Amino acid sequence: MIINKAELTHVAVKPEGFPTDGLAEAAFVGKSNVGKSSLINCMLGRRALARTSQTPGKTRTINFYGVEDSLVFVDLPGYGYAKISKEISAGWGAMIEGYLRKRGELKVIVMLVDIRHEPGANDVQMFDWLRHYNHTMVVTATKADKISRGQVAKHCSVIRKGLGMAADDVLLPFSSQTKAGRDELWAKLFELTGAVFPSKDKDVGK
Repeated sequence: MIINKAELTHVAVKPEGFPTDGLAEAAFVGKSNVGKSSLINCMLGRRALARTSQTPGKTRTINFYGVEDSLVFVDLPGYGYAKISKEISAGWGAMIEGYLRKRGELKVIVMLVDIRHEPGANDVQMFDWLRHYNHTMVVTATKADKISRGQVAKHCSVIRKGLGMAADDVLLPFSSQTKAGRDELWAKLFELTGAVFPSKDKDVGK
């Protein structure tokens, strides 16, 4: 899929800084350094639209990326980085919770976990919280290129068990390096947000 238009439109820490265009939003959440920015760049076909860093906990704002004037990707601050002070961590938590609980434009949450590891306590807490509030979720297991193809199903099974996922909960393996899982995730986002991209290119949208 070719994305013709993708841009950072809003950077906010409070609701008054959020977009007011009413477009459907897909939010991305995950532990610090799980590969969230890399996944967003891969999905949008950009190298550095979402800033990547080797330093966990760098994203401290809610970043909104407009996609084809039809959908908004929302990059939320990562959680679970031990070296962030409790005061800052608490502030991020309140900011994230405020967005997730009150944002009417939010249609789906893409929760990222590292396919190589069993979900941690913070991952389980986030998953349970999102499920408690009946959010539509797509769990995405990042860094799938770091394990052999033959191990993908086994690792996904570990993630399902660790999070307590139901049989019909969606879990997609993903690699920002090889783009494996990109088309599958786009298909789910179209399905769950109802977004339709303009037909400037036959490869864009549905």
